[in-house]
Amino acid sequence: MSKTDTTAKSKNSMATFFKVLRFIGKYRFLLVLSVILAAVTVILQLYVPVLFGYAIDEVVAAHEVDFTRMGFYLSRILIMIVFSGIATWIMSVINNRMTYHTVQDIRARSIRHIQKLPLSYLDGHSTGDIISRVIADTDILSDGMLLGFTQLFSGIITIIGTLLFMFSKNVWITLMIIVLTPVSFFVAKFISSHSFQMFRAQSDARGRQTALIEEMIGNQKVVQAFGYENRSSERFAAINEELRDASQKAVFYSSLTNPSTRCVNNIIYAGVALAGAFLIPGGHLTVGGLSVLLAYANQYMKPFNDISSVITELQNALACATRIFDLLEEEPESPDPSGTLVDAKGAVDIRNVSFRYEADKPLIKNFNLHTEPGRRIAIVGPTGCGKTTFINLLMRFYDVTGGSISVDGTPITDVSRHALRGSYGMVLQDTWIKHGTVRDNICIGKPDSSDEDVIQAAKMSHSWEFIRRLPNGLDTILYEDSLSQGQKQLLCITRVMLCLPPMLILDEATSSIDTRTEMLIQEAFDRMMQGRTSFIVAHRLSTIRNADEILVMKDGSIIEQGSHEELMAKGGFYQNLYNSQFVKVSE
Repeated sequence: MSKTDTTAKSKNSMATFFKVLRFIGKYRFLLVLSVILAAVTVILQLYVPVLFGYAIDEVVAAHEVDFTRMGFYLSRILIMIVFSGIATWIMSVINNRMTYHTVQDIRARSIRHIQKLPLSYLDGHSTGDIISRVIADTDILSDGMLLGFTQLFSGIITIIGTLLFMFSKNVWITLMIIVLTPVSFFVAKFISSHSFQMFRAQSDARGRQTALIEEMIGNQKVVQAFGYENRSSERFAAINEELRDASQKAVFYSSLTNPSTRCVNNIIYAGVALAGAFLIPGGHLTVGGLSVLLAYANQYMKPFNDISSVITELQNALACATRIFDLLEEEPESPDPSGTLVDAKGAVDIRNVSFRYEADKPLIKNFNLHTEPGRRIAIVGPTGCGKTTFINLLMRFYDVTGGSISVDGTPITDVSRHALRGSYGMVLQDTWIKHGTVRDNICIGKPDSSDEDVIQAAKMSHSWEFIRRLPNGLDTILYEDSLSQGQKQLLCITRVMLCLPPMLILDEATSSIDTRTEMLIQEAFDRMMQGRTSFIVAHRLSTIRNADEILVMKDGSIIEQGSHEELMAKGGFYQNLYNSQFVKVSE
């Protein structure tokens, strides 16, 4: 590894550390209180060897034991130990509280930031990796912070306090210890600078492992149906092997820290004992003074041992924190204006819209459309032609790269995303059912709805029949697998029925519903779409025959446009597409 790479990695680690400190700054009162308690604990602990030294000198000098005097010293030692223990306990409680709140803040900010990230980021990162950053990496950061607060505060104060006490006993021996101390420090720093990147690689591998597990468990039926078990196991084994290598290297480097620093510290301890032994005959040091210096030398070096022993956890925590801050520092969506849509009528204007995910791969080109309020616009075309992308642009899940989209003459870029999306009722092919009651799932867009309104909407969407048969009706608790896919979609349709916004988007809304139920749903849709601008994406062309206008898309452009009858009369792409679904071709 080059010197430049090492320096860059060290700066990266320190930058992450200061980012964590900025989160802790909110709890600076607790931080100051923890430092004060750490100082009190250390001072009390450091004064104990002094009392022992006095006791030893009295015994040696008088050649007899003064039990009264010894009782005095022992009582003082006992008091110091008790108060030190209480201060340590309070400091631990404060550190736990500070760590908990800091991690809570990081998680809360992560969730808020994820909700502001553009859809392109979420599409480009696996769900499992994002979950790993918010949950697993934050837990590891929490453990590292707790150890850091406990060991670092006490360690630094112990080092400073010990030096002051040792200077009061013997200047030369203290200077010798100070000169030799950097050896231990540089050994620990050298090892930690190499272990940080190993822990970063370990954290990345853990994220990919979580993503794969989530992918396999969530799609287990598909995995088994296509006999993909062996290949998925091979993928997991490869990532597991990578995680093992990274973990072993991280543990190897980090495990060198403690024995290396202890070796250096033991040499220093032996040096103090030897130097002190030569000073006693000359009267420059007493036996009690030497015992105090040896105790202080041990206490002085102990923080280095303790700090080096938690370097593994600290480096692991910083590596995880780096992944968390990478997420938090992702650019959010473009700034959201404060504009609103008041009493939207549903006149949509699309002018020369173009869009591309990648600079050299245009997906939608020169898209133009004008829709009067209350019209039903169907979008059809082969897979990958841009239908769903068009819907994403209408809702501002993505921003256009060229041209403009307006609603009632107002560019959607001048309207807040919340206001824009609140003007649309959306039923997608992919359903989402949250953990909660049936009522909670239906009332997501209108939480203050009465049961009468909910039941009326359920009847209009033909979902009431299965809802009333559930164990507790509207109060039935739903889980991910509580309902069939068709029932889930009926609930999603009911949500829109309840809100009845001025514009509707139906993206394969009946794809998971049987033909009989679909006919009933179409009747409900007809009532719901009455007087509302509606955009309908469908593969089943039978569902869009009554549309006012049909847009036929191919390769991101509108190639045909008109009513069903007009397009059939043209004998073009739409006619071929329609006939392929309803006409048997004779062999």
